[in-house]
Amino acid sequence: MSAVPGISINGPARRVSLDVRDPDFFRNPLPVYAALHAECPAFFWEERQQWYFAGYDQVNGLLRDRRFGRQILHVATREELGMPEPKAHLKDFDALEADSLLELEPPAHTRLRTLVNRAFVSRQIEQLRPDIEALSHAVIDSFEGDREVELLKTYAETIPVTVIARMLGIPVEATPHLLDWSHRMVKMYVFNPSFETELDANQASAEFADYLKGVIAEKRARPSDDLLTHMITSEKDGQRLSDAELISTTVLLLNAGHEATVHQIGNAVRAILQSGFSPAELFASAETTERTVEECLRFAAPLHIFQRYALSDIELEQDITLKKGDKIGLMLGAANVDPRKFSAPDTFKPDRNEGANVSFGAGLHFCIGAPLARLELQISLPILFQRLPGMRLKDEPPVKDSFHFHGLERLDLVW
Repeated sequence: MSAVPGISINGPARRVSLDVRDPDFFRNPLPVYAALHAECPAFFWEERQQWYFAGYDQVNGLLRDRRFGRQILHVATREELGMPEPKAHLKDFDALEADSLLELEPPAHTRLRTLVNRAFVSRQIEQLRPDIEALSHAVIDSFEGDREVELLKTYAETIPVTVIARMLGIPVEATPHLLDWSHRMVKMYVFNPSFETELDANQASAEFADYLKGVIAEKRARPSDDLLTHMITSEKDGQRLSDAELISTTVLLLNAGHEATVHQIGNAVRAILQSGFSPAELFASAETTERTVEECLRFAAPLHIFQRYALSDIELEQDITLKKGDKIGLMLGAANVDPRKFSAPDTFKPDRNEGANVSFGAGLHFCIGAPLARLELQISLPILFQRLPGMRLKDEPPVKDSFHFHGLERLDLVW
């Protein structure tokens, strides 16, 4: 039995009972992670009825292990696996998932990612620096005289969604709709979404897809210099993306292109303000800025779990037996605070130089938008603290009851 409230750990049996809705846990999962690292970093989560892995080496290795994949029905049937049939009320949501880059495996994944990847390599992303700088300053101009702001709905949301919309060639005036659809859809990725959540996510998926059909038709009629036109016109081995692939990929890029970055900006600002470090020193140079951003990603990661299917029967370390089709959970947030990898892992240390975090994943499905997210953070955070040097937390920010996506409900700042 663990001494940490809210979790029961049977170390020798590697069995854990943990309620993700426990406020003590989702507000601050670090004590639970420390207990898991101490007693059983590989464990069977009773409430989830599957194996989870919290150790850095385990998570990093399994993310790269090609015996596991993001989908399973390309190598097995539902009947073979005993999987239920798709839910009829999730038809539109499932249609977007079916062709999502995040859910595909080779060769479909390779073909799709190759067509998109060029826009996200670092040298292409670096060209966005002036636009991100100008946008960051413009947002601060809009509230600087107020002496108080809720940062998430203003600064943290505006920058990433505007940047990714401009990259794709989607009208910026549509961003309120993009945010609404995205917020409703990503609620499907937490544990045990309600029936009402499923219905709403499906409706948002249908609305999102209908909107994009019109944008794609417009791009075909009047091509322009943007990522969506590039995806429409590019070929690989004589093949182009289908409309379903175009829509799914665009939805993924829009959703992933801002959801995690919004959380990360909020988490980073909170961590820095509570750390006691001088923001002027943290962002004194490009090198210190880069290290500060990486420590924010490690210490306060926006995404805490990624899941994989076993593509065959597998024997893992410590006699963990998996059957084809079994799911495993990879705890990115826990891996980032593994004491075997990071010294004093629960401490914010901006000069840390102990290796990479796994906040963007690893292997085949390493986040395609990582260079963009890093650039947005490396630009928006220094500008925020430079423009508002007296900034402080108005009160303790509430944390979302959403374990997968670790972020704040709101972030009220005063200066």
